[in-house]
Amino acid sequence: MVAVEHKSLICTNNHCFDLARTGYVNFVTRPVKTDYDKAMFSSRNIISTYGFFDPMVEEIVRIIGNRIHEANSGRMVIFDAGCGEGSHLHHIVEKIKKEHQVEVIGVGMDISKEGIKIASGKYKGHIWCVGDLTNSPFGDRAFDVILNILSPSNYAEFSRLLTDNGVLIKAVPGEDYLKELREALYHETDRETYSNERVLRLFENNFNLTESRQVYYEVPLDPDMLAHLIKMTPLSWNASEDEINKAADSIKGITADFTILCGKRREG
Repeated sequence: MVAVEHKSLICTNNHCFDLARTGYVNFVTRPVKTDYDKAMFSSRNIISTYGFFDPMVEEIVRIIGNRIHEANSGRMVIFDAGCGEGSHLHHIVEKIKKEHQVEVIGVGMDISKEGIKIASGKYKGHIWCVGDLTNSPFGDRAFDVILNILSPSNYAEFSRLLTDNGVLIKAVPGEDYLKELREALYHETDRETYSNERVLRLFENNFNLTESRQVYYEVPLDPDMLAHLIKMTPLSWNASEDEINKAADSIKGITADFTILCGKRREG
C-alpha cells in the first residue's frame, strides 16, 4: 500500500482507504452487523483503566519479555487481533517499552468501528484499523507477536502473519471467570458454568503450545464499576433488566480467571 498525502492508503489493486480524523483506517468494504456497541466498549475501557485486567496484562508482558531476551532483538511488531477499544495493546506496548528499552510497533485491528474509534482517539502512537480477521490487509510474516485476548481466532491467518520465530499469545477465560455474575444471572441453567476445554484443544490442534499459564485473582468492585463490568460482558445480553439490577445489588467482588496460551506456528 502507498500513503497519499497522509490522508489515504491505496493498494496495488487501486482500492483507496481513507484515514479517519483520529488516525485509524477502515479496511471493511461493506457494513458489518455487530452486538459490540459504543456503550459496551466505553464500559470495557473504564474497567480496563480501573485495573481489572492488570495482572493478566503483566503476565503477557512477562511472556513477551522472555521472548525479547531469547531473540536478542531491539525491535518488535505486535498485532492485537480483536483489539476492541485498544487498552490491552496500549498497556502491553507501553510496559514493554519501559521495562525492556526496545522499539515496539503496536498494531490493533477489530471488526467494530466503535471500538477502533475509542482506541484511535485515546491511545496515540499505535496503528489502528477496522478490519476482518478472515480478510486482513497485512502481508505475510508481518508480526513478531500476535495477541488474541478474549477474542475469536483465525489460526490459518495467524500462521500466515507470524514471522518464522513469532509467537501467538491467546488469553481465554478460565472456568471461574466472572463466576459471581454467572451465578447471579444464570443460576441453575447451563450458562452458570463454563469450560474452556474446547478452546484449548483447538489451539493445540493448530499451533505448537510452548507454555500455558493461569492467572487467577479477585477484584473488589463498587456499584459504579460493577455496572460497567456488567455492560462490558456478553453475559448480560440475554439477561433481563430486573436480573441485572439484582446481580448488581448482590455482588461485591468479581473473580478474574484467565488461561494464557503461548504457541508457535507449525511448519508445512
